[in-house]
Amino acid sequence: MIKKVHVKTGDTVVVLSGKSKGKQGKVMAVSPKEGKVIVENVNMVSKHVKPRKMGEAGGIVKAEGAMYASKVQIVCPRCKKPTRIGHKINEDGTKNRICRKCGEVL
Repeated sequence: MIKKVHVKTGDTVVVLSGKSKGKQGKVMAVSPKEGKVIVENVNMVSKHVKPRKMGEAGGIVKAEGAMYASKVQIVCPRCKKPTRIGHKINEDGTKNRICRKCGEVL
């Protein structure tokens, strides 16, 4: 079964629900198989790290946690509003993602 996610790495998104609601960030990683994304400085979790090498410090490290892609929405670079994505097929057969509000190519 093919699973698709509406966001790509590098997109600017806003979080719609959860403890990080309203925060904006850049998508760092996308996992279509799980339907999750990792967003920069959003959904920060504490991770316990054990020292691996001699002299390396261990401790508690803050890191971004994965969240479901359905909880984020793309922010249009032109109108700066959260928007759904539309698709436009060009004459040469290529497909572009467009903003549903202003028509800007994303």
